Amino acid sequence: MRAPANAPRVRVVQPDIGQEDRSESDGERVLSALEKLSGTPGATPRLVVWPEGVVRDYLEDGYPFYAYDWSSPLYLRRRIARLLGPDDILLTGGTSLSFDREDRIAGATNSVFAIDAQARLRGRYDKAHLVPYGEYLPMPWLLKPLGLARLVPGDIDFTSGEGPGNLTLAGFGSIGIQICYEIIFSGQTVDRAHRPRLLFNPSNDAWFGSWGPPQHLAQARMRAIEEGLPIVRATPTGISAIIAADGRLLATVAHETAGAAELPMPPALPVTLFARLGNLAAGLVMAAMIALAVALRRRER
Repeated sequence: MRAPANAPRVRVVQPDIGQEDRSESDGERVLSALEKLSGTPGATPRLVVWPEGVVRDYLEDGYPFYAYDWSSPLYLRRRIARLLGPDDILLTGGTSLSFDREDRIAGATNSVFAIDAQARLRGRYDKAHLVPYGEYLPMPWLLKPLGLARLVPGDIDFTSGEGPGNLTLAGFGSIGIQICYEIIFSGQTVDRAHRPRLLFNPSNDAWFGSWGPPQHLAQARMRAIEEGLPIVRATPTGISAIIAADGRLLATVAHETAGAAELPMPPALPVTLFARLGNLAAGLVMAAMIALAVALRRRER
């Protein structure tokens, strides 16, 4: 199934910047690498997608002044907006903070932000399935006194969002978001009440060496097949991809390669049986196989 001739385009950006190269002091260098790969606006609206973990400073206004590092949020959004045509939207991973009454950081979310050509935030999705011991410490009341801490440095645990959700973007429709390993949860990647047009899966696979990226890509392809939805996957070091709704790889950026891929936005397929039944479908198949085995056994007698 081909994309319509007037379909908006999607551009996936992979800067090939490893975990060790993304400290707070590297913010300008990382942003410059992303800018160079974000392409040129054209007559067709583009959805430009950046990975998880590459925008180090905050994109939201209104935080206490001490929270901001090397740039103001408006400056950062304006730099991003300069890359966009009038109808383009950019999606990027980032962090959102909440504060208590004394303006101390009270919580954080691992998020995706939508930014338009006027440097406005058009929406935010907060990751729901957090990585235990990475994004939060389970049972801190028990583990902290034992001297245990998160594997990832930081004093603030992330808080989870509400679950599968969409960003509705003018010109692009409803875009579902699944951050990093959220994509591995079969049957839990789509808002069943509001089926999106496409799933965006930003990830930071730089943590996992050479063995993790192919596995994460394979999981994303399985979710595409299950849900009948195209998936766009952006990672800092690969493997980034544009995946058709039947699981085919339409375009990829290889592991540890700086580059970008741009195509017309792939169309979704009709709602699949799995999308209607979820993992109940697997249970029904198993029950049918057991019933068939019992029937054959009785027939042999």
